[in-house]
Amino acid sequence: MPTTVGEFRADGETPLTMLTAYDAPTAAACERAGIDAILVGDSMGNAALGYDSTLPVTVDEVASRTGAVARATDETLVIADMPFLSFGVDETESLHNAGRMLKEAGAHAVKLESGSHTIELTERLAELGIPVMAHLGLTPQKVNQLGYARQGTSREAASEIVDLAVAHEDAGAFALVLEHVPANLAAQITDELSIPSIGIGAGKNCDGQVLVANDVLGLGERIPPFAASFGDLRGEMETAIADYVDAVEDDEFPADEHSHVESDLDDLY
Repeated sequence: MPTTVGEFRADGETPLTMLTAYDAPTAAACERAGIDAILVGDSMGNAALGYDSTLPVTVDEVASRTGAVARATDETLVIADMPFLSFGVDETESLHNAGRMLKEAGAHAVKLESGSHTIELTERLAELGIPVMAHLGLTPQKVNQLGYARQGTSREAASEIVDLAVAHEDAGAFALVLEHVPANLAAQITDELSIPSIGIGAGKNCDGQVLVANDVLGLGERIPPFAASFGDLRGEMETAIADYVDAVEDDEFPADEHSHVESDLDDLY
């Protein structure tokens, strides 16, 4: 598993794997399973914090959960997602917020939802030693402009994404997430770039894949059409909790083996 962004490279044979995680137990499980990189995504807004979108997620929330993930892993690349308005408004504030993720939280890199406004910022961050993963296509922080529709479906829009991908590679990005774009567009971008492309809803010809952990684990009520569930943790959790409730109400838990009796404490009163 890569421990630096320089090792996060495609070998042309085995695709790279990335998954989101927002807590230490999930991060530890990812590392044991051999995940190449963990994204502490602002998807925590929907997946873990009870928000309706990613927009309310704060820098402090990302930093706190990035710290939990970093402390639970030794070998996996940890990438902190920069939340809405934490970058791209003021350069000094952008650099400070991104720097916190490495200096205080222990991330190895940050991810930016990218556009023309992040090219110079990506270059500046890279100059300072803050590796940047770019993100093009569907960028959920622009939900009020774009919704959740597939991006890059016209020749003009696709060409713009290609140009932005090349510009971010030239600016020093070490990898690129392509979200919810046509598979043939993602394949062409992958061929064009020397940095790895990581797809989510972008077909199988990217250099790697990323999904939200809740979708993979079967924790959510619904999943996007480009994702898949590989478990049913929601069902397992509901069953376990219901069994606990039944055991307590039926006076089966705690049993004698779950308690300790100290004989010297009998007859205190």
